[in-house]
Amino acid sequence: MSNFARSPLAAVLGPTNTGKTHLAVERMTAHSSGMIGFPLRLLAREVYDRIVAMKGPKEVGLLTGEEKILPESARWLCCTAESMPRDRDVAFAAIDEAQLAADRERGHVFTDRLLHCRGREETMILGSDTLRPILKTLVPEAEIISRPRFSTLSYAGATKLSRLPPRSAVVAFSAEEVYAVAEALRRLRGGAAVVMGALSPRTRNAQVAMFQAGEVDYLVATDAIGMGLNMDVRHVAFASLHKFDGRRQRRLHVHEMAQIAGRAGRHQTDGTFGTLGLEGAEEVSFSEEEVNRIEEHEFSWLKQIYWRDGDPRLDTIETLIADLEAKPDDPMLRAAPEATDLAVLKALAGEGWIVERATDPGMVGRLWQACGLPDFRKMGVQGHARLVSRLYRHLTEGDGHIPGDVFAREVTALENLNGDVETLAGRLAAIRTWAYVAHRDDWLADPKRWARRTEEIEQRLSDALHDRLTQRFVDRRTSVLMRDLGAKGEEALPVRVDGEGVVTVDDEPIGRIEGFRFQVEAGASHTDKKRLLAAAERRLGGEYASRAAALIADEDREFALGTVAGKPVAIDWQGRRVARLEAGRTPLAPQIKLDRALDVLSPEMKARVENRLMSWLDSRLAEALGPLLRIDAAIAGEKTPPALRALLAPVVEGGGIAARADLGDVIETLDKALRHRAGQLGLVIGSLDIFHPRMLKPEAIRWRLALGSVFADKPMPDLPPEGATLLAEPKGRTAAHWRRAGFRGFAGQMLRIDMVERLSRSAHDRRDGRNPFAVDTELATSLGLEQEALGKLMHALGFQKQKGDPPQWAWRGRRRKPAKRRAQNAPQPGNAFAKLADLKISRG
Repeated sequence: MSNFARSPLAAVLGPTNTGKTHLAVERMTAHSSGMIGFPLRLLAREVYDRIVAMKGPKEVGLLTGEEKILPESARWLCCTAESMPRDRDVAFAAIDEAQLAADRERGHVFTDRLLHCRGREETMILGSDTLRPILKTLVPEAEIISRPRFSTLSYAGATKLSRLPPRSAVVAFSAEEVYAVAEALRRLRGGAAVVMGALSPRTRNAQVAMFQAGEVDYLVATDAIGMGLNMDVRHVAFASLHKFDGRRQRRLHVHEMAQIAGRAGRHQTDGTFGTLGLEGAEEVSFSEEEVNRIEEHEFSWLKQIYWRDGDPRLDTIETLIADLEAKPDDPMLRAAPEATDLAVLKALAGEGWIVERATDPGMVGRLWQACGLPDFRKMGVQGHARLVSRLYRHLTEGDGHIPGDVFAREVTALENLNGDVETLAGRLAAIRTWAYVAHRDDWLADPKRWARRTEEIEQRLSDALHDRLTQRFVDRRTSVLMRDLGAKGEEALPVRVDGEGVVTVDDEPIGRIEGFRFQVEAGASHTDKKRLLAAAERRLGGEYASRAAALIADEDREFALGTVAGKPVAIDWQGRRVARLEAGRTPLAPQIKLDRALDVLSPEMKARVENRLMSWLDSRLAEALGPLLRIDAAIAGEKTPPALRALLAPVVEGGGIAARADLGDVIETLDKALRHRAGQLGLVIGSLDIFHPRMLKPEAIRWRLALGSVFADKPMPDLPPEGATLLAEPKGRTAAHWRRAGFRGFAGQMLRIDMVERLSRSAHDRRDGRNPFAVDTELATSLGLEQEALGKLMHALGFQKQKGDPPQWAWRGRRRKPAKRRAQNAPQPGNAFAKLADLKISRG
């Protein structure tokens, strides 16, 4: 931002409905130029429309990630906080909802604007009074102005949906919950408008217009309405007081409750807030302290806000990451958690071709711009990183633009206006991605053309989504369940699902949902069974969608590997089967196949579930097999010499382990430098085996053998006992499986290969050339190795037993296998991990 004098600088603080934003708009339009940064695209669009009505379209600009309306003569700009131009010289500047500097995900952006966004003549910081001590410390020159609320906000208690007063807004915290409440309001009260932050401005405005015009008396929304969206709401009912904040499901903070509840009442009209009593749901209630603090607008001061370097160095990827992870000096500032853009950057920093291209500030800056592409489709870091990687490849090849035919294919695929609400919402999220790309000036050869194209598609999708929302939540007059099971007067039969998954119709149990499967109650007649299944398939869509949303939002620890009878490996969620692994191009890149039970979900929701499971799988593989993945990447690296590849490839094929006897010729070709490079990858070139120590840990063993079994399409026997270093050698195939897990057999005992190497080092440390010496039996005894097994091990290591008591050993040198035998035992190309098959997973 410009470094102009900071005076006058005012911080206008207070609760909702104090006219802060209105004041800022008045002050900005009184200056020759200005800009305001808003927390939401919807709010930026709302204020833009208001100023256009006052000043005309040629005088006003709108800058968000997906929209860019910037006439050459534009004097006043409405922006999202992230899109505020850093180099624009304006007389007035303001940042709205500045308390979002304490938000984990976006806080660092608001902190940067709060500290550096300044107008030449006037600057305003708008926000909650909780920001006061932060401003006094970080911006001591700011004049703090308190604004009282125009109307009274009071608690009205809990209300059933059937008794909800007109002009009410119900607030929920997931799209699925919003849809479920809107559906119930349609049945009970004739309909509801729907507002969510993920909607396009066009859809949102059309929905709000219905509510404002009185076509419907109810509004169902996410907490997006708490960010300054102005509607004629008199009562706010909370369907829940918990939300998923990106990390966990948690109860709302009091100031968040107040921000949302404060939407009730407008100007001098008083408002009320309370909770919503939903049948079958847990009771939602405020504590007495929360009510008092909301009514009196008394909230705890913010102690810290999030910070990240807003102008990082672009010399190299390493310096960029270092600056983005730097810690602030001021105790009022807290290092921002790893945001999606940084997580994607770090994921891509490990790809060799990207490192090779990002060698100067221009290319590093281009990479960082690409990483800034928002994850509108909620694909998760790994899935989103793949998209960013694909874009960066285009941006660093040829003329440095994304090819027009590639862009055309992506957006043309989204023009389909058919589908339900969820399907269209998914396409809107996707077109937002390409609209963002189109508004980057140097990413396309003809950005204006493609910006118009994406805008046209978004408008058509927005209109179609508005129509579907209206049809689904306003126009439909009878419920599907009534048609299937009969009507009771004019009311549809209520369908409920309890905490155990039991489905009841009018308090009569008809079946149970287990995971994503509906099982009809035993004893139902064949005819009734068919009708119940048909009814459940349609009526329980909201429940399935809610479960899918819970899966997508759940923590990694709720997922686990499981087994499928007769087949290798499955993925379980909360103990229920949701998918299985199938062989991919390589053992390290398995595919996910969703369980058939998830066919009840919409295609978009299934895709989101699959992306979530792939994100979990990627993170588990990176955690358990990270070194092996890095070795595999080194094989593909252009700078890896063939001699080193010849060593690494069999190790990867063996799941991180290879017998030295099979690679004698390869090892002889390695000079000191190549051995050092192998060591940098973590490989141990041992006396009997070449291995990575981390591949012998329990989780690594489990995943290595699981992937091998998937790739070979074979079932899996038992794993070796977790953490064991010495085992009694079993007979038959189990011994072979344990050898492949990382154990060697010696006279009826099996010793883990890193312990074999430890004994080898001990023996070599004690010997003096080829002179006889006594073995350190204390180490062998501590491992539980018997004398006969120790003798077999020493012989395998290249030592010859000498006569005498106690026995001594002399070095005779390592013997290589005959060439023919080595060739027979060498790993076969294309058979990666095949030897690791047939291992059953015995724990989650």
